[in-house]
Amino acid sequence: MNQEPSTLYAKLLGETSTIEWKVLQPFFAKGELLWVGPELDLIDAALAVTQDEADKVSAWMARGVFGKMTEQQALDVLERDPELWAVVVSPWVMVQERARK
Repeated sequence: MNQEPSTLYAKLLGETSTIEWKVLQPFFAKGELLWVGPELDLIDAALAVTQDEADKVSAWMARGVFGKMTEQQALDVLERDPELWAVVVSPWVMVQERARK
């Protein structure tokens, strides 16, 4: 995508939605689900993926706050059923547990 970062951020923000785990399960099964840890902003992470910011994404992965959802994370989400927030950055679905207010 070749949009200005602030315009793209707004576009991605407008495309986010709450989502239930049962809707995400097929994406997890296909290996298309990326988990975004609570220390990151979901839209900033989506923007980094969209803009091919490999150094930033690699650093997050090394810290364990971003990456393909693991089986352990999936089981945790299945058991707890938290409120999830997602955005699609094809071919990925990026998901994050919504912060409690």
